[in-house]
Amino acid sequence: MILETPRLILRPFAADDLDRMGELMADKDFMRFSMGPMKREQVQGFLDKVIGWNRDGLPSQFAMIVRSSGTLAGYCGFFHHEVDGKMEIEIGYRLQRDFWNRGLATEAARAVRDHGVRDLKLEYLISLIHPDNQASRRVAEKNGMTLERETTFRGFPTFVFAITRKQWMKLRGEAE
Repeated sequence: MILETPRLILRPFAADDLDRMGELMADKDFMRFSMGPMKREQVQGFLDKVIGWNRDGLPSQFAMIVRSSGTLAGYCGFFHHEVDGKMEIEIGYRLQRDFWNRGLATEAARAVRDHGVRDLKLEYLISLIHPDNQASRRVAEKNGMTLERETTFRGFPTFVFAITRKQWMKLRGEAE
């Protein structure tokens, strides 16, 4: 499955994305509000996981390609996490610093949200956001998500933003 927006192509990851993702995930700005920069072996593990989810027909991450340049600038898609003892599907995203503040993460997150609810029939989606990450919080809010609760995730204070299918339909002006 490939998702397209006016400025982005969101495509499944491939094994040959390792070098580029290795560059991105080694960058401290790209990995801010995360577990920190990753070594190549860790990036390989990340790619193996998301490629495996896609191969197995599970919601997964997409490589975020900027149409104007063809640059793989980050990722946006679905993660599978246990949060507060319950398995959740998260819309997660990261974008190369050169592309910040252009609305690209919001554009990608909306496409992923719509795909999740419309095509995959997901009833509930979350985004896990560090309280200091104002940019990701804005993306979640622009994506129709609301702050549902605070929790601790992987040892960090975390805001849980969420949207339900019913809320998504209301955003789109559709009857329930």
